[in-house]
Amino acid sequence: MAELSQILRQATGVLAARGAGVQLFDEQERRYLDFTAGIGVTSTGHCHPRVVEAAQRQVATLIHGQYTTVLHRPLLTLVERLGEVLPPGLDRVFFANSGSEAIEAALRLSRQATGRPNIIVFHGGFHGRTVAAASMTTSGTKFRSGFAPLMAGVHVAPFPDPGHYGWPVEQATDFALSQLDYVLQTLSAPADTAAFFVEPVLGEGGYVPANERFFAGLRERADAYGILLVVDEVQTGFGRTGRFWGGEHFDAHPDVVVTAKGLASGFPLSGIAAPSALMDKAWPGSQGGTYGANAVACAAAVATLDVIADERLVQNAAERGEQLREALRTVADKYDAITDVRGLGLMIGVEFRDGAGRPDGTTAVAVQQEAARRGLLLLTCGAWGQVVRFIPALVVSADEVDEAAGVWSDAVSAVL
Repeated sequence: MAELSQILRQATGVLAARGAGVQLFDEQERRYLDFTAGIGVTSTGHCHPRVVEAAQRQVATLIHGQYTTVLHRPLLTLVERLGEVLPPGLDRVFFANSGSEAIEAALRLSRQATGRPNIIVFHGGFHGRTVAAASMTTSGTKFRSGFAPLMAGVHVAPFPDPGHYGWPVEQATDFALSQLDYVLQTLSAPADTAAFFVEPVLGEGGYVPANERFFAGLRERADAYGILLVVDEVQTGFGRTGRFWGGEHFDAHPDVVVTAKGLASGFPLSGIAAPSALMDKAWPGSQGGTYGANAVACAAAVATLDVIADERLVQNAAERGEQLREALRTVADKYDAITDVRGLGLMIGVEFRDGAGRPDGTTAVAVQQEAARRGLLLLTCGAWGQVVRFIPALVVSADEVDEAAGVWSDAVSAVL
């Protein structure tokens, strides 16, 4: 008899049977508030009726039209609709299945377009689990250990994380930019550097937002040296942060955007977008894949865009995010063990540290597990697992935020 790999570990013990909006139900019909959204994937909630209808309709007509063999209408419609929401100037799109695949597509494009070998990433970033993507990931050793050698040509510069360094944000930003210059001077000469890859908000690295001055510094250096700025919006995109793209908070001006997760409300779909002149520098045959731009996933993505627009979910993410942050800060004010509540929109992290100021993953997991027992599903992140993250679907209501905050307060009280 076959079983799942014993190395897989579930964050909760829930056996999900069905879902609706931000609610999950197990096989005994116990209800849970799902503030994980499949790690930010079910952007329109579980089984949004319009997404379900679009997928069902597409399954009945064409399930798979391999898009380097034939084209299909959901793909063409999705490309047209993305043109309405992509950052200015990004008018060409390539689709894949996962965030890791999209990151590697952006990596390949960056190297081919510039003729340069090196990539600079930022400490704490997560870009995926495949070999190249893992080589670019520094949010935790578990993503990159045990299968060396990793891909060469990756260099790491600091991310402006005030909590990690114990500095004000301005000082952390000064340090990050000065150390980036040091990397360019000592490890990867500008003439050898193809691209900067950066998340607007560190995801697995602890839900730490960047800032406008940091992105301005990246853009300035990219323009000065002919380096591409690749913004990894896999977790921050599609309204998650209260703007359609997380980089909009910081006036990012990317050369390439990478998207996945919330793009198709749970169907596997990812992509990169770039200007036509840049995409034209990709080598013939360098872009492809069997399942990329699957017809059902594309139909679901079009429906997702419709729901986000019609139900004003980007604005809802901003409003419900502020409501949730304030509620979480009220709880945090009661406990010395909670040292920070941070994030943008519906991407919020609560950090735990011990009495000596060290990251406290043990307490974070204990509270996360207690919350699950009480019916609130959450995840952890951060290098030590010291951050509990709140990432509900963008359809979450004010009442559901209040309910979740109440469960969280009770869980924290029970553990601390």
